Amino acid sequence: MSQRILGSDQQEPPVHPVVARAGDAMVAADYETAEALLRALLRERPGDPIALRMLGEIAATFGALRPAESLHRQALEIDPAFGYARLHLAITLLAQQRNGEALAEFERLTEPWSDLPQTLALKASALARVGEYASAIAITQRLVEADSTNIDAWIDLANAFRSVGRYKEAATAYREALKAAPLSGELWWSLASVLSGALTDDEVAALTNGIDSTNTSGGDRVGLHFALGRVMERRRDVDASWSEYQKGNRMRGAEIRYDPARTEQLVERTRAVFTRDFLRAREDWGDPAPDPIFIVGLPRSGSTLVEQILASHPLIEGTSELADIDILARSLEQDPRWEADWREYPQLLATLPHERIRELGALYLQRTRINRKSGRPLYIDKMPNNWLHVGFIRMILPGAKIIDARRNPLACGFSNFKQLYARGHGFSYDLSHFGRYYAAYTSLMQHFDEVASGHVHRIVHERLVDDPEQEVRRLLAFLSVPYDEACLRFEENERPVRTASAEQVRQGIRTDWKDDWRAYEAFLDPLKAVLGSVLREWNT
Repeated sequence: MSQRILGSDQQEPPVHPVVARAGDAMVAADYETAEALLRALLRERPGDPIALRMLGEIAATFGALRPAESLHRQALEIDPAFGYARLHLAITLLAQQRNGEALAEFERLTEPWSDLPQTLALKASALARVGEYASAIAITQRLVEADSTNIDAWIDLANAFRSVGRYKEAATAYREALKAAPLSGELWWSLASVLSGALTDDEVAALTNGIDSTNTSGGDRVGLHFALGRVMERRRDVDASWSEYQKGNRMRGAEIRYDPARTEQLVERTRAVFTRDFLRAREDWGDPAPDPIFIVGLPRSGSTLVEQILASHPLIEGTSELADIDILARSLEQDPRWEADWREYPQLLATLPHERIRELGALYLQRTRINRKSGRPLYIDKMPNNWLHVGFIRMILPGAKIIDARRNPLACGFSNFKQLYARGHGFSYDLSHFGRYYAAYTSLMQHFDEVASGHVHRIVHERLVDDPEQEVRRLLAFLSVPYDEACLRFEENERPVRTASAEQVRQGIRTDWKDDWRAYEAFLDPLKAVLGSVLREWNT
């Protein structure tokens, strides 16, 4: 995040004229000139902390977060009181979702940097990510009280309210933000989602007018289509809701340009690396701690329900979706760009020594410790995309348990198609892309069934809904914890839930939701065609 984005009027220490010229180039987005100037200066003055900090900002601008972090740390080694470098270090760590480390840097900031509205907003975001919702809400309420037109703060406040189950307050906050940004697609989608599409007639009229307005940006129009789709779905107007979802998905998909072949190639490389012999030779290399429970699978597969059930057990804590496994895997790549394609991974795992494998497991446990609040011996990491890293998890954390949460591919596909994600999940905006993603996922899970038999427990959403007690007993037996009736009363659990399924899991198991997708089955032929044998196997 750049100085311009922060909007700070604070001044850095007096700068060298070359640094000033580089700063002007950065303002003009001429990063090539800025970098050349700064590197030339550092050859003459290797210890210039401002030049190092600015190079770090340039690196972060292009997604090279690890080099950016290193440059900010170099600047702070030279000048530990350099507040702006520390702020950028915190931002860079936050962008890598290393939230505990980012919070530590925010805490070290002093005035004026510590009290900037942008700093407080970022700190509140980090606090929410590690489950400190009370503190996050308190900070964000201060921000909206200071500036009622601060849309980002209203959104953050609403999202925090939503995570802790305060849905009326979340809806109020979204509506306050809409006063300042009446054409915001993100806000309309969020409001429709938190109310399950139950907007007032006036709000539906405003939403429809927003879609038709020439003042609405393309990005906002995506959110408006999804929001209207949710409204029409609630009104059981299948054709109208599908039309809106289709428009929103088509626009979003064009923005993202997801390539399913990349996921399929990563799966093939993963299958090639993780043979039975490869895993057996390294089965005791990682950190043996039994604490983590991983729930993997696809979004909208019922994983939040599984997490809520398990988090109601007195020995298990739910910590939501943690990005740390993906972060550790990416740290092994040579390409410094944060979201670059996988190139060396996972084949490079074959070159890592015993000590490095154990170190990675210990690092995961260390980084996720901040998310643990209750002192319970076991905790859940519910990041669905970790299905791509099941082999990596087996290597670095051999004592961890892995649960594959699976759902009918048509139900899961439709549920993803009607969901507008804040980031990621690019496969969800095209039914054929989702089908290929689902097929890649099931093929990799089948591979681990064969090469690591017994190490992954599969729980099928439809079976769980139909016979919760039997499925919960089987699940707890896999985890080697005693059965507890509290797991079947999970709706009484008031723990924060951050995923899109938060409202549903607070209402208990409802069988009437299981087949909602069937009203839209006529539209799912493209998904059926791609799934082919995967769907036939499911139906048998």
